[in-house]
Amino acid sequence: MKIIATTDGAYQPALDQALAAGGADAPDFYCAEEAFVLKYTQGDMSSFAAPYEDLGIDVDAEIDAAQIAPYTVDIGTNPDGKVVGLGYQSTGGAFIYRRSVAKDVFGTDDPKEIATIIGGGTQSWDKFFEAAETCKSKGVAVLSGTGDIWTVIKHSADQGWLTEDGKLHIDPKIESYMDYAKQLIDNGYTNDTSAWGDAWFADMKGEGAKPVFGFFGPAWLINYTLAPNCGGEKVGEGTYGDWAVCEPPVGFFWGGTWLMANKDSDKKEAVGQIIDWITLNCTEDGLQYMWANGTLNGEGGTKDVVGSNTVLGISDGTLDFLGGQDMFEAFIPANSYASGKTMTQYDETINSAWQDQAGLYAHGEKDKDTAIADFKTDVSDKLGIEAE
Repeated sequence: MKIIATTDGAYQPALDQALAAGGADAPDFYCAEEAFVLKYTQGDMSSFAAPYEDLGIDVDAEIDAAQIAPYTVDIGTNPDGKVVGLGYQSTGGAFIYRRSVAKDVFGTDDPKEIATIIGGGTQSWDKFFEAAETCKSKGVAVLSGTGDIWTVIKHSADQGWLTEDGKLHIDPKIESYMDYAKQLIDNGYTNDTSAWGDAWFADMKGEGAKPVFGFFGPAWLINYTLAPNCGGEKVGEGTYGDWAVCEPPVGFFWGGTWLMANKDSDKKEAVGQIIDWITLNCTEDGLQYMWANGTLNGEGGTKDVVGSNTVLGISDGTLDFLGGQDMFEAFIPANSYASGKTMTQYDETINSAWQDQAGLYAHGEKDKDTAIADFKTDVSDKLGIEAE
């Protein structure tokens, strides 16, 4: 087995070459992450993915029985309407906040009350920015950096980056990110960090320039990012146990991995059984149940939000890290709010270009018109896609 990381641009070329070459070195099944999954389910490389029904999976019935989050099905459906990819996780997002900071600023850490304060479920940022001003008055940053709000906005557009005739389109909700980012910077509502940087992680420990109210993210952000960077391993250490989750102002998802089978595999039945066990099996012997309850490698493992709402409904999502809160109560509805209908196979490149220009505008290094013009030029140069 050869392991190739998805970082440094090595994974996709290697996978593409293996699929195109076929033969003994071609994978029987393979994975694709959110950033580039559409290339393999609906885009340039989608012809290599076998419909799940060709693997012996009763797709529609099993998806219904498992109550798979609709956005994951949409992303994993090819242009012919056939499901060719599903994941084991659901990555619908919530607002993950510090309980002690919430009490200091708003007098409560109750998830329902905090959701109301930040405009949970309103599909508007008005209440959130009112809360940001309240945080500022208490010397608190509402978010760590502007990228934290981009995580939400990038999947909230009514139309994706491309028009039907392949022209570059900037949705009004996407354009609003520039203004929100500038508002966050101009008003000092953040610590102006960058995701995955040392300062971002310091904010998770409560050691940043200002205390940070919260982060937007799915369950994996709790398990694999916040928890390892909170400064402790049990309640009372660092910020461990000082967190809670509530409904975000705008529904979103972030990340995920989709499993696909090679249409040329001569082991379709076995591959189908494996994929079914990973993505659709709702019994206590399936990966979904064990992953949700932290029992995949024995008791006491990491609990995660899985693709099946049926499994989540019979599982225990309580975490000491969240002060004993059952995270599934927040993340089950979060999965229903998420949508992948506006994604394109070019999102990874275009999103990066947009964030770069938005950051320059937010920090006063360019005016808005120049930033947008430079964004269009960048996309044209990199992808040959012209603006409408």
